[in-house]
Amino acid sequence: MDWAVQLVRWQKTHGRNDLPWQNTRDPYRVWLSEIMLQQTQVATVLDYFPRFLTRFSDVAALAAAPLDDVLGLWSGLGYYSRARNLHLCARAVMELHGGVFPQTAQLLQTLPGIGRSTAAAIASLCFAQRVAILDGNVKRVLTRVLGFDADLSVAANERRLWDAASQLLPSSDLPQTMPRYTQGVMDLGATVCTAKKPLCGACPVAGRCVARRLGQPERYPVKSRKLRRGVQSIWLLWAQTEEASVWLSKRPTPGVWAGLYCFPLFDSREALQAVVPEGYRAALQEGPTLTHVLTHKDLHLHPVRVLVPASATARLEGCWVAVDDWPRLGLPAPIRRLLLQG
Repeated sequence: MDWAVQLVRWQKTHGRNDLPWQNTRDPYRVWLSEIMLQQTQVATVLDYFPRFLTRFSDVAALAAAPLDDVLGLWSGLGYYSRARNLHLCARAVMELHGGVFPQTAQLLQTLPGIGRSTAAAIASLCFAQRVAILDGNVKRVLTRVLGFDADLSVAANERRLWDAASQLLPSSDLPQTMPRYTQGVMDLGATVCTAKKPLCGACPVAGRCVARRLGQPERYPVKSRKLRRGVQSIWLLWAQTEEASVWLSKRPTPGVWAGLYCFPLFDSREALQAVVPEGYRAALQEGPTLTHVLTHKDLHLHPVRVLVPASATARLEGCWVAVDDWPRLGLPAPIRRLLLQG
């Protein structure tokens, strides 16, 4: 049986069919889910997705909203450039396309934050365009099934895999098969052909899988170039008044936590101490160090608390934010955790 036919049949009965962004051809909902699901688990997105739709029911509502509102609702999802691009993309759809998402992957790719695979996902799921997706899960599925052992850190090899993915697409009844096929290959990678301990016995295409035949499914995909991680230590000035207002400043773009509200950041305790009025330096209290993992580096965060009157930090950039107001702001996850812990 043809690979695409097998996958479409499997998806109907064994794939994921009850997620809130499925069973729709609405490009706004599909686009929103695709952006949220980048580098983020489905379980986490299930919590954020309905809240976003409640606040921003369509692309017009999202485009009209202040960026701070978008970042505030996104707070905790991480990778905040996604939220900034989400807002930019919504505005571009309104300004350049009259509020209607383009129907081809080629045009979708011209919008902020939409890469080749995301564009293909929207175009195939919503408009049945015959285009291949190639996210992390799909790369794993296809390299295993095909026995594709070329190093994907080499751009030419990734282009070869794109070509192979395109050749495997359905060729008939595209309005029905393309959305189901695209969902199926994503489902297979997420639920069966997992990175570790794949469930080969439950795989609908196990009989044609080269990696299974070789007994080496976890060898694929091959990618030799590893990201070189860095380490950075940051001191956080946690200034607070008797009324529990906290001093927050908006982070510049680009940079760590760009566009989010944050405690003032310093490269050393000495630099932090220098901006605190002399009469309050003895009251500085350093809390336990936190480690926050980013894609490319580990941040060692040193929170330093001080109780001051509202006039004491006037020379720092930022403003006092009341205890009832900061929960609605876009805050980095570790800052939000610190504030919640009090």
